[in-house]
Amino acid sequence: MDLTALVDFVTVARHGGFGRAARGSGRPKATLSRRVAELEASLGIRLFERGSRMLKLTEEGRALQERAGALLIELDETAAAIASGGDKPRGRLRISAPLLFSQTAMGKLAAGFSLKYPEVRLEVTTEDRPVDMVEEGYDLVIRVNPDPDESLVGRAFLRDRLVVVAAPHLACDSGAAVPVVIRGTLDQTRSWTINTPTGQISLQINSVLSLSSMTMVRDAVRMGVGAARLPLSLVSHDLAEGRLVRWGDVEGPETVLWALYPSRRLLSARVSAFLDYLKQAFPLGTADELAAYVAE
Repeated sequence: MDLTALVDFVTVARHGGFGRAARGSGRPKATLSRRVAELEASLGIRLFERGSRMLKLTEEGRALQERAGALLIELDETAAAIASGGDKPRGRLRISAPLLFSQTAMGKLAAGFSLKYPEVRLEVTTEDRPVDMVEEGYDLVIRVNPDPDESLVGRAFLRDRLVVVAAPHLACDSGAAVPVVIRGTLDQTRSWTINTPTGQISLQINSVLSLSSMTMVRDAVRMGVGAARLPLSLVSHDLAEGRLVRWGDVEGPETVLWALYPSRRLLSARVSAFLDYLKQAFPLGTADELAAYVAE
C-alpha cells in the first residue's frame, strides 16, 4: 500500500472534501483526487461515495480512516519524539473507564495526570460496555473483571470485593425476607448467599428498589430503604462512621480492575506514563486504598 496515498486519503476524509483538503494541506486538488483513486484501485473497494455537491465515506472508507488515522498520528508522534531526542509523553490519550470508577476516582486521577504531563491531551469517556479499542480509537481502557482477549494485554491495578450492608436499624435475619436495593432490573431472585464471621447464610430477600448506579444504591441504603450488595471501597467510610453496618461478604470472586491496551501496538510513552501514574496512586491496589484516595 502506498503510504503517501493513505496520508492523502486520511486528509481528504478529515476535511470532508477534495477542495477543503487541498486548501488545508496545500496539496493540489487533482493530486489528492488521483492518489485516492489509486488507493481505491489498489484495494479494490470504493472509499468515498461521490455526489455532485458532496463526498461521503463508505463503510469501508470509514473503517480505514479510523484505523489509519490513529496509526498516522502515532507515527507523527514517534517521529517527533525521536527528533526531540527523548520519549516525553505528549499527544492525545483516549481512555474508556467504567461508570463507578469514573464517578469516584477518575476525575481526580485525570486532573493529577494532566498537571504532571501538560503536553498530553487526555480524553476520558465513561463506558460500562466492552468497547472495541481499535475501531473506536482508544489508547487504553479500564475494565472490571474483563473476559480474556488475545488482542489485549494489561495489568490489574485495583482489587475490591462486594459486601452486604444496611442501615443500623435493619436486622440481618436469615429466617425472614429483608428489603433490598439492587442495581439494574428487578428480578426474581429470592435469596443471597453471604459469608459472615459465624459462617455462611442464605439471606431471604425482597427487592423493593432498583437503581442504575452503585452510588445511587449506596445513597438509598443510607436512607434505610433496605440492604444492598456494594463494593467495600464505596462504603468503607460509612462503615467506619457507623452510618452503615456490614452483614457479610458476597460469595464469589473478588472485583478486579484492569488497565488494558492493544498488544499489537508498541506501548506509547503517554500510555506508559498513565500506567505508572495508576501504580503511584494505588501502590497496594486494595479497596481501602481506593476509599482513602477518593476521600482525600
